Amino acid sequence: MHARTATILGVLATAAPLAGCDPNATSPTATPTTAGTPGTPAATTTVAPKATAATPKTVPNFVGKGLQSAQDAAQAAGFYNLASHDAAGRDRHQILDLDWQVCSQAPAAGTSAPVDTKLDFGAVKTNETCPASDQKAPAKAGKTMPNFKGKALNTATAALDPSTSIDSADAAGDRMILVQSNWKVCTQSPTPGTALTGQPVKFTAVKFEETCP
Repeated sequence: MHARTATILGVLATAAPLAGCDPNATSPTATPTTAGTPGTPAATTTVAPKATAATPKTVPNFVGKGLQSAQDAAQAAGFYNLASHDAAGRDRHQILDLDWQVCSQAPAAGTSAPVDTKLDFGAVKTNETCPASDQKAPAKAGKTMPNFKGKALNTATAALDPSTSIDSADAAGDRMILVQSNWKVCTQSPTPGTALTGQPVKFTAVKFEETCP
């Protein structure tokens, strides 16, 4: 073969693959198809917006449930910011939720609230009766002695200045008062309205299920 002919053939062989690599060439656009139906445009899927912490929901009714059941139901409804307090005003902690029942709730049932809203359950022990309304622990005593009769002994003690000397005794006998939240005040000294000047305070008390003598 002549050298010139070989050169021409080599040039043609090199140019042939380059013909399919034209940068200005456009490739056919594939049409999305639905399986089983060639040429049919693919269906469009609508994605619902995700719920956020600010998304409002209707608060269910939890009153009458056990505290643990109420908390489980609240979480199932999307509410995870949960709290509870002693509806009897005795400032007890709900250590074992199974032992407590819901008497009140805030926000109230039927309220529209964001799912990050704190749900606060007022509760009492399951063997106790719910009060007509939530009871509050006594406020901090000022310059005069408050009326603590019928209040939990622990809340009466907590309302006084921490420097106050306090003596508490069983009004019905000689029992030791071990858990003050289980006892209610029967008598107090000084009497309500007396100026508090640092004098000692004395309480007598009985258990909540008992009657003051």
